Amino acid sequence: MKKHLLGGIDRREFLAMAGGALAFAAIPSRVLGANDRIRIGIIGAGDRGMQDLKDALAQPNVECVAVADAYRLRQEQVKALVPGVAAYDDPRRLLERTDIDAVIIATPLHLHANYFLDSLAAGKDLYCEKTMTWDIPEAVACREAAQKSKQVVQIGLQHESSGELADARQLYKQGLLGRVTMVESWMSRNTPHGHGQWLRAIPADCNPQHVNWDLFLVNRPKMAFDANKFINWRLFWEFSGGNVTENMVHQIAWIMTAMNLPLPTAADMMGGIYSEKDERQVPDTIAVSFEFPNDLTVVWQSTFSNSRYGLGERFLGSDGTVEHVSGATDMVTGKYTGGISYYPEKTNHPNGAAMKGSSASQNHMANWMECMRTRNQKTNAPVEIGYKSAVAAHMANLAYRQKRRITQEEAFAAKPEY
Repeated sequence: MKKHLLGGIDRREFLAMAGGALAFAAIPSRVLGANDRIRIGIIGAGDRGMQDLKDALAQPNVECVAVADAYRLRQEQVKALVPGVAAYDDPRRLLERTDIDAVIIATPLHLHANYFLDSLAAGKDLYCEKTMTWDIPEAVACREAAQKSKQVVQIGLQHESSGELADARQLYKQGLLGRVTMVESWMSRNTPHGHGQWLRAIPADCNPQHVNWDLFLVNRPKMAFDANKFINWRLFWEFSGGNVTENMVHQIAWIMTAMNLPLPTAADMMGGIYSEKDERQVPDTIAVSFEFPNDLTVVWQSTFSNSRYGLGERFLGSDGTVEHVSGATDMVTGKYTGGISYYPEKTNHPNGAAMKGSSASQNHMANWMECMRTRNQKTNAPVEIGYKSAVAAHMANLAYRQKRRITQEEAFAAKPEY
C-alpha cells in the first residue's frame, strides 16, 4: 500500500499525490438519513482528541467504532470510555474499515496532513483539529484534495461556530464600523513559577514497549526514542508551530471570517522564550503583525506570564469599534466565556448607539454531524478557512524563525524548517 509519508518523498511528489494518486481507492460515502447512526473512528486520542470524542458521542445516534494511536495508554483510555471499540496503533488499519463513516484527526500537528489526505482518499468524512497542517505545502495539498472530494470536512476551529462571530460579521457587513484599518487581538495565560505552559509529566509507561515511535516519526528524520518529545511535542518545531498554531490560529481565522479577508500579503513576528527557560524551542512571548490588502493591519500578541486580559479582539473602524473579550480559551475543551459589543465613534457616527451582541452559538461538533447527514460541504469551519488560517500562522512562524518580514510569495516558496 502506498503511503503519505512526507519524510519518504519530496514535496512535489507529495503535492502530486494529493492531486490524484492517493493511498486508498475512494469509497463512496454511505448516504446518511436524519435518523441514521454515524459511525466514527478517532486518530489521535490525547487530551484534545478525547475531548473531541466526548463531544461527538454527546450527539444523538453516534457510535465510535475504532481508535488509532501510537501510544497504548491512549488506546486504553478510549476503550474505557467506549467498551468494545477496536484499537490500532497504525491509523491506516482504521481507515481500511468499511464500517466507518467519518474520522476525527487529533494527532500532533506534524501528522495532520498525512491522515487528512488518507481519510479523504478512503472516502471518510473528516473532522481535523487545528491547525489544519504543519506547513504551507501541506495546506495547499489538503485544500486541493478536499475541493476535489465529496467528503464533508470540518476544521477544529471551534470559534467559527460562535454567536459572537455571527454578530461581528453582521456589524461589519452593515457598515457600522466604517473603514477598518487596524484589528488588535491578544491571548494571555500564566503558569506557576518554574512550570512552563504545556510542559506535561511523562507517564511511567511512555517507553518503546508501549509507544510505536516509528509511527510518530513517520514523516520526520529518524532518531532515538525521546519520551519528552513524544509527550511534549508542542514545544518543538519539528512537530509543532507553537502558540501560533495552537492559539493564534483560532483568532486569525475568526478575524478573517468576520471581515471576509484573503490571505495576508506579509507577516512579521517578534518575541522569544522569556517566561520559563526550559527545553522548548517555540516562543512563549509573541507579537505578530499581518499586512492585508486594502490598507489593513492585524496584530496579535501573547504571553505565558500574565493572564489578566485573557483573550480578545478589537476591530477599530472610523465609524465604530467591535470589541470581543473573554477569558482565556481552555486548551482541552476549546471553551471560553465570550461577549461582544459595538461602540460608535462619535466623530463620524454621532447618533450611533452602543450595542451588545446576542446571537446564539452553535455546537461545532453538532454542525459537522448535521452537515454529514445533509451532505452539505459548507460546514462552519470548512477547508477554506482551515487553509487561510494555516497559511497565516505559518507565515508568522517563518518570519520569527528567519528574523524578518515575510511576504506571501516568499512564504509559499520557503522550504520546511525542522
